[in-house]
Amino acid sequence: MRKIVFQMMTTLNGRLDDPMAWLSSVSDDQYQAIDRLYARYDTVLVGRTTYEEMAAYWPGALSEGTETNRKMARRMRDLKKLVFSRSGHHELTAWSNTERVTVTSDDELTEYLTQLKAEPGADIHLSGGASFARSVIGLGVVDAFHFFVYPTVSPGISWFADLPDKRDMRLLGSSSYENGVVGLHYAPAGLAERAQPSSFTDLLT
Repeated sequence: MRKIVFQMMTTLNGRLDDPMAWLSSVSDDQYQAIDRLYARYDTVLVGRTTYEEMAAYWPGALSEGTETNRKMARRMRDLKKLVFSRSGHHELTAWSNTERVTVTSDDELTEYLTQLKAEPGADIHLSGGASFARSVIGLGVVDAFHFFVYPTVSPGISWFADLPDKRDMRLLGSSSYENGVVGLHYAPAGLAERAQPSSFTDLLT
């Protein structure tokens, strides 16, 4: 079965919205790591606003910047892009391999994503925006998390802000990059079922 993978740059306090307010740089070794992850995907899940930002940038990047950036632009062009909307009323900027998906409830979204994961294909990248990503994470259908954590804190929307319960994660790998960013790879460990300790001492026994 295909996996839905949430891959995101974030801050130490988990901010994922408005990256231009806190993102300082993307070093070449980090960019290469991101490109290796994108090589595993054939589909991107994205909200309408973030899709419009992507469609405004990536087509022009096909002939600009570094070879790594141009390679990423080609990947973004070729990936199937599923653009999610509650209403479907807004026109989308034309871009290759783009499909609008209208879902009116969380139940519809869960059913759609569950069926998508059961179809043949490569893994699926959950992108932004912040509201859409948090909605999908809250549904419990995300199978893996890749965070690129920047050494900064910034007020804003965190990816875990609206989770209704505790979520444990299992660390699968970590890495560091020239610009001080740390990469963390997690898989969900399921909802926490252990009894809550009554004191810190209980954690040590």
